[in-house]
Amino acid sequence: MRYGLIAGNGRFPFMVVEGARRAGVSLSVAAIREETDPRIEQEVESFTWIGIGQLGKLIRFFRAAGVEKAIMAGQVKHVRIFSGAIPDARMLKMLLKLPRRNTNSLIGGIAAELAGEGIDLVDSTCFLQDSLPDLGILTRRKPNAAERTDIAYGQEITHHLAELNLGQTIVVRGKACVAIEAMEGTDATIRRAGEIMRGDHQRGSERTKSRGGPLTVVKLSKPDQDMRFDVPVVGMPTIRVMADAGATCLCISARKTLMFDRDEMLSLADRNKIAIIAV
Repeated sequence: MRYGLIAGNGRFPFMVVEGARRAGVSLSVAAIREETDPRIEQEVESFTWIGIGQLGKLIRFFRAAGVEKAIMAGQVKHVRIFSGAIPDARMLKMLLKLPRRNTNSLIGGIAAELAGEGIDLVDSTCFLQDSLPDLGILTRRKPNAAERTDIAYGQEITHHLAELNLGQTIVVRGKACVAIEAMEGTDATIRRAGEIMRGDHQRGSERTKSRGGPLTVVKLSKPDQDMRFDVPVVGMPTIRVMADAGATCLCISARKTLMFDRDEMLSLADRNKIAIIAV
């Protein structure tokens, strides 16, 4: 069976290529010109560049390669999707049928167009199961009592955010929400939380004085997380920005969070005394 890869930015597409290679699977890769690292072209034999709005070209490439299953991997910036893309006729026709202009609706529309051509969009971690954490504590240090309290609070908040289809990450301190992820992504949300708390400390605000303990980051999948479209991801940059922001605990979803460079990430967390738990 032939697999196709729609490659966005970052390391995710390279991990899929490596995972497929280990499984003895050859990929036909469509790389997004505005996003994808050009080095990926050297990693595969079947390859083409497409623009964000070139849905017709994508489908023609996959059909010519005999692709039956497709994987999406790598971020495509929201602003590019909705303001930078010049749609071709196939994309324009699909856009006109969308019930709303958000990312999930857009990717769902693309999946439907692929399915109509006999190409199934599948779980983007299908070749990366070893990079998904099992339930439990992943680091040497366990979350302490205060961190566990903030995790419980964070789980409650993320449950409500999932109902609103908002970001997957919140940063908590003393059962108070410091930052909620919007379009900026997990690492930028953590960085912003650190800046907020440093600013509050510099002002000596009463609000900050009433909050105890360092920051806890809670990044959880939605109950109906579609692993074809939207995989929660953490990696080395996440740990670095946590250390810079004064965050000491990370809570992620077991079997539904992709850990880039897992061993190196956990080693870095241990060196910084950051606890990581999968729930």
